[in-house]
Parts: sequence; structure tokens; C-alpha cells
Amino acid sequence: MATLTFTGDPTKRPQNAHSDSPQRPEPYLASEELITAVNLAIFLQRPLLLEGEAGCGKTRLAVAIAHELGLPFYRWDIRSTTKYQEGLYDFDTILRLHDANLTKGLDGQADQSGREIDPSNPENYLELKALGKAFDCADRPAVVLIDEIDKADLDFPNDLLAVLDEPWSFTIRETGVVKQAKHPPIVIITSNKEKGNLPAPFLRRCLYYFVEFPSNRLQEIAAAHQPLLGELSGELAEVATERFLQIRSREGLFKKPGTSEFLDWLRALNRFGQQPYSAKTLAESDPVPYRELLFKLRADWRNAARPSVT
Repeated sequence: MATLTFTGDPTKRPQNAHSDSPQRPEPYLASEELITAVNLAIFLQRPLLLEGEAGCGKTRLAVAIAHELGLPFYRWDIRSTTKYQEGLYDFDTILRLHDANLTKGLDGQADQSGREIDPSNPENYLELKALGKAFDCADRPAVVLIDEIDKADLDFPNDLLAVLDEPWSFTIRETGVVKQAKHPPIVIITSNKEKGNLPAPFLRRCLYYFVEFPSNRLQEIAAAHQPLLGELSGELAEVATERFLQIRSREGLFKKPGTSEFLDWLRALNRFGQQPYSAKTLAESDPVPYRELLFKLRADWRNAARPSVT
């Protein structure tokens, strides 16, 4: 059974990593509690539901898990119109009908792209999606990210229970094939509570963890991303962290910047100009430089252009 450690040691990554596993390392500083929650989810074969404000690292966790364990990674971004079957497979009925009319009973043809035209074989029109690919993995579990589940209809989470539980299977209606997971996937689900609480039956099935914003670990996060940020002076990192936390604590902020905005801002401070931004200038600058990296709503962006009132 795979066990997560998050040591940051690249030698811990399996040599036989799956071809669909993320190739780039994903620096991720996880608390011992979060590591335990992930390992419990793997042990119990239950989905791990993550909540927390935008930018606290929920989405990147799934990528980091897949990279460290060398497992395939499949992402499913949820929309307001998403139905649970969309995460299993897609069957192109219209293309099959088109091919049937095109061939008029002649099998084994191919179009100019080399695609086989054989409407008698439904497998030619079947495409597995995130969960379907995970169920199809023959030699190891996959990591599936179901991102922002609360965007979907209220029935969507309960519909998922039909496949995210024993016997871990679903039926492809168009072929009659029952697709059963050879290895139940590691399922990470994120929620921002956009539509309130998720249904109770779904919550009972999941493990739950609330991801706090890593206010006291921002400099560690910056150090872990040093290849991206470049050689960063400790003084600049310290002043930037202090200014960033001051920004997040402002009253009336509609959307607080997250770790992604922090890293983009730090990268610009260090590498955008001909030389790194002066830590002393940054400490004294008002308004804050490069506000377009930190504020993503008009009201916040406009307010940031005004000098702070002390």
C-alpha cells in the first residue's frame, strides 16, 4: 500500500513511475495532520474532502501526492452543469451515426487522419474520462482530483457515491461492459462551500480536512520554490512575506490573495526588473508594487492603488 511522506527527497519517487504521473516535482509543505489524513484516506479507500479558502493549496495537494508516489494523475474540473457520468466516459453517438451513414455497411475503412471507421465496434467511439481512466489502471491506483465539487447540482455528490464505494464499478451502457476498478483510486475532492454544505450521505462517506492558509510557512514555501523564483535574498523574502500578510489582513478585502499570488508576486519582485526589488524600498513603498498580481477583483485592485491610511 502506498504511503505518503512528503519528505521532499526525489529518491523516494518510484523508479517505475506511471507515464501519466506528473513529471515535474510539486513542492508541497504539508502538516503532519494533513499527511495523516491523506494516508488514512489511502488506507480506508475513501475520498478525502478538502475545504479551505481559495489559494490555500487544496488543488496542488493531489498533484504532489501523484508525483511523490509515481501514480497516474487525472483531474476533473466541476462546472454547474456537470453530471457524474461525465467523469466516467464519453460515448460519441453522433460520430458513430455519421460513420454508419458514411460507410453504408462497409467495415474497416479509415479517414484521412487514420481514424478507423467501423461503426460496428462501439469501442471506437468510447473515451474514458478521469474516473474511468483511474478504474482502468491495471497495476496501481491512480490519483483523481475532483475540483470544486460544490459548483455542481446538489444531487451530484450523492450520485458519485454509486461509483466511489464498493464494488467500485460502473457500466458502460452503450457496450454493456462493466468497468470495475482493479485498484480503487485515491480520490481528492475540493470544496469552497459555494452552495453551502454538501449532502450528509456524501459527507459520511468522505474523510474531511480543513486546510488552513499557511501564514506562518510562507518563507518555507518560497524556499521550496527557489528554482522558479531564482536566488532570493532572505531579507527580501522576509519583507515580502510581512507585506503580503499585512495585505491579507486588510479590512474590506473581497478576495484575499493566496499562495499562488504570493509566489507570482515574489517572483516578479526578484526577477522582473533588471535587479531584485530592494527590500528597504518594498518595506516603505505605498501603495504596494505589482498590485495586478495580488488583486483579482476590481474593488480590491482599485483600493490597492490608494496609499494606506495610518
